[in-house]
Amino acid sequence: MAPVVRFAPSPTGYLHIGNARTALFNALFARARGGTVVLRLDDTDTARSRPEFAAAIAQDLDWLGIAPDRAVRQSDRVALYDAAAERLKAAGRLYPAYETPEELERRRRRQLGRGQPPVYDRAALRLTAEERAALEAEGRRPHWRFRLDPGVVAWTDLVRGECRVEAESLSDPVLVRADGSYLYTLPSVVDDAEMGITHVIRGEDHVTNTAVQIQILSALGAPVPAFAHHNLITTASGEGLSKRLGHLSLRGLREAGYEPLAVAALATLTGSAEAVRPVTDLGELAGLLDLAHVSRAPAKFDTHDLDQLNARLVHAMPYDAAAGRLAELGVPREAGEAFWMAVRANLTRVAQAGPWWGVVQGPVTPVIADAAFAARAAALLPPEPWDASTWKAWSEAVKAETGLKGKALFLPLRLALTGLDHGPDLAGLLPLIGRARSLRRLAGESA
Repeated sequence: MAPVVRFAPSPTGYLHIGNARTALFNALFARARGGTVVLRLDDTDTARSRPEFAAAIAQDLDWLGIAPDRAVRQSDRVALYDAAAERLKAAGRLYPAYETPEELERRRRRQLGRGQPPVYDRAALRLTAEERAALEAEGRRPHWRFRLDPGVVAWTDLVRGECRVEAESLSDPVLVRADGSYLYTLPSVVDDAEMGITHVIRGEDHVTNTAVQIQILSALGAPVPAFAHHNLITTASGEGLSKRLGHLSLRGLREAGYEPLAVAALATLTGSAEAVRPVTDLGELAGLLDLAHVSRAPAKFDTHDLDQLNARLVHAMPYDAAAGRLAELGVPREAGEAFWMAVRANLTRVAQAGPWWGVVQGPVTPVIADAAFAARAAALLPPEPWDASTWKAWSEAVKAETGLKGKALFLPLRLALTGLDHGPDLAGLLPLIGRARSLRRLAGESA
């Protein structure tokens, strides 16, 4: 059966590279197997969810090349969660609790002070009907906890292998807040069941949630999907990522000019047995993803590695792939391909081509250290038309005339023609600069 997976971000901030890893793992896993990808916006937190973040999620996924087959919002599906909650209440698995956050915190501190695990003691289950009525008469409204069954919850994780969680080590989770709104857990479980999700692929910070969710699925009579919990991405210094703090946001990486395939390849392959490498498309990347080969150690995302990977993609990028962006930088179509082939090996990002077109077009302020040398070089400039062989022929003639060679020959010519001591191979740039501009620059004129 073809897999059905879901990527379920909350629209409470901009996606970061760690979110991209989860989105890519799901999309690539499904793509390699002819499956379906559901984008589910977990927007039940109405206080923090924002339309602009929902729109940004869609933009970021589109930039990465991920096209969900279906998109839903949890805020449109509350009736499903209400029905599930009523079923759990009727089965005695969802019970009311009246403790305030302050009371729970004091209880937790006492348990820790006695060397006990801070697990909820189920005091609410011992309340009589009269005690509950008295609390409600005080104005308290209950939150609702799911009663976990004792014993071991076990599953075979597609990344971590055999996993076991002792249910007694966990507090009965709160599924419904006192104001009637839902926390993450129940909507997620209900949606996974209703949408026919076959594989839940997510970060390892959800491992404990899995034990709870398996019990809820069982209580609702729903099938249990396969689970895969991948390692998390950190910054190069080992710091965890946060949407709130804006760490390595996809929006920021896009605005910085990185190629989406470079970001996708590094986000997917780092922290796995596969060597990080450039890929031509997401189909190739899907063929490299093997959940069983994902490391258990954190995956460090280093922008230095991203720069190197991005440069390799740019250096191999055909003109057709760069043409649209070069046009936006002001490079005319008639010069575009020759210009791109001349400069791409000198770039780490496509946008860096813009200043080099400025060098070609001018005006450039030439740097002339020896006017006599520049004049002799100008006199040796061949007539046009020029091509990629012109630079070698001309520099050889200047070498024979002046006796200079190596850096002593090439650097003064580069400084005169471009005003810079570095840059792309002049064999490609010289025909674009042209004879008229070259003569003026060798004469020390801004051109």
